[in-house]
Amino acid sequence: MAEHDLTAIIAPQLDRHLVFPVLEFLQERGLYSEQEILEAKLRLLGGTNMVDYAMDIHSSLRGADAVPTGMASRRAEVVARLRSLEETAAPLVAFLQDPQLVRELRPDRQYNVHMLQGRFQIGPDQIEALYQYAKFQFECGNYSGAADYLSQYRALCTNSERSVSALWGKLAAEILMQNWDIALEELNRLKEIIDSKNFSSPLNQLQNRLWLMHWALFIFFNHENGRNGIIDLFFQDRYLNAIQTNAHHLLRYLATAVVVNKRRRNMLKELVKVIQQEQHSYKDPITEFLECLYLNYDFDGAQKKLMECEQVILNDPFLGKRTQEGNFVTVPLRDEFLENARLFIFETYCRIHTCIDISLLAQKLNMSYDEAELWIMNLVRSSKLDARIDLVSRTLIVTTNHVNVHEQVIESLKGLNMPTYMLAKNIVEPAQAALQAAR
Repeated sequence: MAEHDLTAIIAPQLDRHLVFPVLEFLQERGLYSEQEILEAKLRLLGGTNMVDYAMDIHSSLRGADAVPTGMASRRAEVVARLRSLEETAAPLVAFLQDPQLVRELRPDRQYNVHMLQGRFQIGPDQIEALYQYAKFQFECGNYSGAADYLSQYRALCTNSERSVSALWGKLAAEILMQNWDIALEELNRLKEIIDSKNFSSPLNQLQNRLWLMHWALFIFFNHENGRNGIIDLFFQDRYLNAIQTNAHHLLRYLATAVVVNKRRRNMLKELVKVIQQEQHSYKDPITEFLECLYLNYDFDGAQKKLMECEQVILNDPFLGKRTQEGNFVTVPLRDEFLENARLFIFETYCRIHTCIDISLLAQKLNMSYDEAELWIMNLVRSSKLDARIDLVSRTLIVTTNHVNVHEQVIESLKGLNMPTYMLAKNIVEPAQAALQAAR
C-alpha cells in the first residue's frame, strides 16, 4: 500500500511540526504499522518542546506508566525557559496588548524602535526576546499565540533575515491552524521576498523555492482557489526549473491539479511535455497515465494506470482529503480526477476513431456497458461533441470537425500570458532599479 508514498521524500522539506498532520493521515489510512507511526512521532517530538505529548506517545508505545527520567527533566527545563522568556518579553507584550498604544506604531520600523526605546524603555533586547518567546510558543504547540507574536515582531524587526524567519514561522502556524486564507496571504508575501533581486545567493534562493512549494501543498489542496494557485506557481519558469532540478516528485501534484481543473486544460500540453522530459527521473501512476494517453496513445495502459491512480490519490496525505456527507465518507478529489481522466480517454479515443464500439469503450473507461452508455449520452448532450449513438450496432458515431485556424491561433496564445508578463517584469525591474540607483 505504501509503494507510492512520498512522505520520506517530502518530510525533509517541511518544518517538523508540519510532518505531524502527514503522519496522522498515514496512521488513519493504515499504510504503516501503528508502532512505526508512533516511533516516527516520538523522533519528531524530540526536537520540539511538546514534552507532554511525547510522554503520552512513549506510554502508548512502551506500555509503561513510568516517565523516563530524561523526559521529566526536559519538561522542567521547558517550563523554566518559558517563564524566563515570559519575564524578558513582558514589557513589550504588555505594550502590544494595549490597543491605544499599538495605534501609535507606524509602518516605519526604525521609528517604532526609537519610539519604544525613548518612551517605554523597550529596547532591542526585548524585541529579540519577543521573537524567542514566539518561537518557543511555536515549539510548545501553541500555534495561535506564536502566529500573533510573530506578526507583531515583524512590525518591529529591522533585521531582514530575522523577519523572513518570522514569516516562515507565521506561515507554518497558519497552516497548522488551517487558516487557509491567511496562510495563502503569507505564502504570497514569502514568495515576493524569495523572488526579489536582493535575496541572498542563487543556491539559497533555490532551496527556499523548494521549501515554499512543499509547504504550499497544504494550502493548495485545501483552499477554494488552490488548484489555480498551484498551476500558476509551479508553471512559473523559476519554480518549474526548481522542480526539474531537485523536486521531480512535485509533478504528481501539478499533474493532478491540471487534470481536475477544467478551466486550465490549456496547460495540459505543457504538462505532458514536462512529464516526457522527466520520465526517466520520476514516474508514478498519475504521470504514467498521462504519458500512456498523450505520448504513447496506449489506451490499455492508460486504463490500468487509471485504476492505480485511484489508490495513489486515496493514500496521499495532500490528495486524499475526506469529507463527510451524511452517513458517507467521500474523497472529492478522487471522484473529480476519475471523472476528468475518463473524459480525457474518451476525447482522445474519439479523436482517433470515428466509429467506436461502446462495449470496448466501456472497458477503456473501467465501466459497465450501461454505465458507459449513460455517461456518453450525458457527455454528448452537455458538450460540443458532434456524435450520436447507434442503438442497433451499439456504436458511437463521431463526426470529425476540423478546428478553425483562428481558434487554433487563439488557443495557442492562451498560454503566453504568464511567460510574456514574466519576461516584461524581468526587463522592466532591472531597468527601474538602475534608474533609481543613478538618481
